[in-house]
Amino acid sequence: MPRAQLPLSLVEVALGATLILGVALGFALATPAPDTRGPQLTAYAEDTATILQTDPARHNGTTRLGEVLASQRTFDRERANLERRVERILPANVRFAVRTPYGSVGTAVPRRTATGTATVRTGSGPVRIEVWYT
Repeated sequence: MPRAQLPLSLVEVALGATLILGVALGFALATPAPDTRGPQLTAYAEDTATILQTDPARHNGTTRLGEVLASQRTFDRERANLERRVERILPANVRFAVRTPYGSVGTAVPRRTATGTATVRTGSGPVRIEVWYT
């Protein structure tokens, strides 16, 4: 009885295709996605700091941050406005805490949560902005 044999070139093509497919799947399935949460959160915090440094003040001719940090009295008066402004700057799924020498606005930072931070140096002291995803 004659036996059928596959041509050798057909076997080589099948093995080559299997090898290429295996390598491609190895790269696709074994490579973890990069963590972009930290850098994105830091960008949100830095953008918020920049906007607060350049926003015009509501009552005097300085910036919003300059007005808020003029004294304890102005901080107390502008606290709610500062909080609303930061809420409008950030996306809805991002929470924040802004710490100034006169007090804080926002919510407390949860423990074991990835955050992004930015610090602004002012004449009244540092202002620290922390943001995180909800």
